[in-house]
Amino acid sequence: MKFEVTILGSSSATPVYNRNPTAQLLNCNEKFYLIDCGEGTQQQLIRYGFKASKIDFIFISHLHGDHYFGLIGLLSSLHLNGRIKPLKIFAPAALKDILDIQFRFSETDIRYPIEFIAINPLRSTRIFENVDLTVDTVILNHRIPCTGFRFSQKKRLRKLLIDKLEAENIGVQYYPLLKRGADLTFPDGRVLLNDDYTRDSDRPKSYGYCSDTLVDESYFEQIMGCDLLYHEATFLHDMLERANQTHHTTALQAAEVAKLTKASKLLIGHFSSRYKTLQELLDEARSLFPETELALEGHTFAI
Repeated sequence: MKFEVTILGSSSATPVYNRNPTAQLLNCNEKFYLIDCGEGTQQQLIRYGFKASKIDFIFISHLHGDHYFGLIGLLSSLHLNGRIKPLKIFAPAALKDILDIQFRFSETDIRYPIEFIAINPLRSTRIFENVDLTVDTVILNHRIPCTGFRFSQKKRLRKLLIDKLEAENIGVQYYPLLKRGADLTFPDGRVLLNDDYTRDSDRPKSYGYCSDTLVDESYFEQIMGCDLLYHEATFLHDMLERANQTHHTTALQAAEVAKLTKASKLLIGHFSSRYKTLQELLDEARSLFPETELALEGHTFAI
């Protein structure tokens, strides 16, 4: 099953040439989940070959503009392009007021249903679940209420050894039972052991998304053991005082979080515009956590 994330934007609040504000697109089994929606997200989707119409779920971490200023434009374009299927938005409660005011004063009557689910910024909660995955909030420590998200795959059914089943003329009516791990006993007393005709599905994986935050051990348990962890790394560690003032993280701190929470791999992003090149940030993080990559725009990372 496909489980991967594409970076659409990796910059922080102040504009910088050739980097866009935060946005990511998660693909889980060809269902698409947009995580934050900074300015230019629509253009980034087009640039990297994604159809906005395929996005059915949007998650907004907090109400600083570099994480949601692209949303109104995206919702409006979906309306203009004739979308009729529902869209779910998971976001801070105040965003509903912002959207309502914008659409009221622009006299825009969105033609498709928008289901708005307000996020509780004080307690980690499971906010979404379908057949593929669950989504839990991660309570972060920023200047305003801010949540990250943990996307966790569900365990899949066992995989059938079709060639072996067909060779022994095992009827397809038995396949659902085998997928669920059952042994079969036939009327003639013959026993078919599940382990001989199926194999276990892949281990379910998880993606942790830590938006803007001070490093705070209170959220470590919520991201423990992620296969891929995205953590903001706005500054180099020589700017620690500035990071603390603005409730942000350094590249070295992000690496420390990944190490302490036993992440398999780390992505760093939300880079300050003061950095025209990013190699120093990567080198700093890798000095403590070698399995680190830059969240470069247009790059897709398998989870």
